Amino acid sequence: MLDVLIALIPASVFGVYNFGLGALARIIISIAACVAIEAIYEYFMHKEITVGDFSAAVTGLLLALNVPVTLPIGMLIIGDAFAIIIVKMLFGGLGQNFMNPALGARCFLFISFAKWMSDFATDAYTGPTPLAILKGGEEAAGLAQPELLNMFLGSTAGTIGETSALAILIGAIYLLVKKIISPRIPVAYIASFAVFILIFAPGHQFDFMYMLKEICGGGLMLGAFFMATDYVTSPITPNGKIVFGIILGILTGLFRMFGANAEGVSFAIIFGNLLVPLIEKVTVPKSFGKKPEKEAK
Repeated sequence: MLDVLIALIPASVFGVYNFGLGALARIIISIAACVAIEAIYEYFMHKEITVGDFSAAVTGLLLALNVPVTLPIGMLIIGDAFAIIIVKMLFGGLGQNFMNPALGARCFLFISFAKWMSDFATDAYTGPTPLAILKGGEEAAGLAQPELLNMFLGSTAGTIGETSALAILIGAIYLLVKKIISPRIPVAYIASFAVFILIFAPGHQFDFMYMLKEICGGGLMLGAFFMATDYVTSPITPNGKIVFGIILGILTGLFRMFGANAEGVSFAIIFGNLLVPLIEKVTVPKSFGKKPEKEAK
């Protein structure tokens, strides 16, 4: 968990650079709130205080990076409480939750406070996000298409930690080099999403530039490397990781291309989390020398 916090530093620093002190305040408050809420819950439930494992801090940071800088701090703290108490602690704590706490809280906030979670207007960025422009519609009508370089570097509107694909990749390389995460899930996720976009994107079939913009835009990179790879809510079998990544890529493509919202990563990963027990069941390696059940009978 400490390595994950370290790997998220580039995205966090760029988020503060891109959106100002409001982003820094939300990052600090969200981390502090998650740690405090977990400690208070465990104290009153007469459980061992486990905030020293840094999992609550990771949840707080990830949730802060997944919300707009304009989200009221009170709403963010409500999301922190939902992530820690409802998604994590009520299911038994770290290792028992069936979905990623930060993403569960992000979806809860999106459903509960849709207006605030969809407001990305700041002093620096007054228009819609690049994904909203790519998707089109009345909000994006007449606006210039986003530049791929700006989307890669992060000089765009969006949530605090998702805009810079470069910053996210720097952190991802750190995790891969230290072997904290396996490349199977993120590679399968991004590759299957890319293929889906090339084949099925309405009006943009085999448009490689459009595909690259979709990869760099929104929460795909952050989700692929930092949330889809969550040890607790992702498969442990090698083939299961690949299947899981492919499912996430297809679901994200479906939500983005044919859904009402321009994004889709959070809901795709949560749906994928629900399928993990089934994925693991059908991808468990056969023991060496073991005969198939029918043959054994």
